[in-house]
Amino acid sequence: MLGKFFQKPDPSLQDRVPPGQHLAKGFPVLTYGDTPQIGFKDWTLRICGLAQKVIFTWDDLMAMPQSDFTADFHCVTTWSKLDVEWRGVKVVDFMKHVEVDPKAVHIMEHCYGDYTTNISMNDFLREENFFAHTLFGEPLPAEHGGPLRLVVPHLYAWKSAKWLNGLEFLAQTELGFWERNGYHQRGEPWAEERYSG
Repeated sequence: MLGKFFQKPDPSLQDRVPPGQHLAKGFPVLTYGDTPQIGFKDWTLRICGLAQKVIFTWDDLMAMPQSDFTADFHCVTTWSKLDVEWRGVKVVDFMKHVEVDPKAVHIMEHCYGDYTTNISMNDFLREENFFAHTLFGEPLPAEHGGPLRLVVPHLYAWKSAKWLNGLEFLAQTELGFWERNGYHQRGEPWAEERYSG
C-alpha cells in the first residue's frame, strides 16, 4: 500500500512534511457521506452569527480579486501532497466585504451536505488562507470540494472544508462534526494534533 499510493518523504523535505506523514502519489479523496453536486448558479455563501448577515453569490465571489496559490496539503490520515496549485480568493480580501462584531473569536464553517468544522479567528485570518475554486488549472471538482472550499495550509485538511456554504461567527468555541467525533479542536500538523486527548 505504501509503495503503490504513498512514499516516505526524502529527508531533504523534513521542513515541509510534518511528522508521521507520507507523500501521496496522486491526490486522494476522502469524504464522509455523499458528495454534494452544486452548480455555480445555485451556490451561495451565507454569513451569519456575530456578523452582518449577507449572502454572497458566485458572481459576487468572482468579482473579488483572484489570486494563484501553491500550497502543501496535509491530511490527518497521514498523507501529504506538496505544491498543490489552486486559484481563488484570499480570505483577507474576502473579509473586506464582511462586517464582524469584535466579540467574534471563532468561526463555524458550514457546508453543503451538513458538514461543519470549527476554526479560530486567528487561524482563519492568516494571509496564506484562501477560498479555492480552481485546482491545477481546472474548476475544482466536486470530489475535492467544488465549487468552493476553504484552504488553510497550516492546519490538517479537515479544517479546509469542502463544499463551503456558510461562515458563522461565534463568541466562543463550538465543536464541528469531526471535532465532536474525536478529532483535535485545532489540528496543527507539526504538533500532530490529530485527535482530542
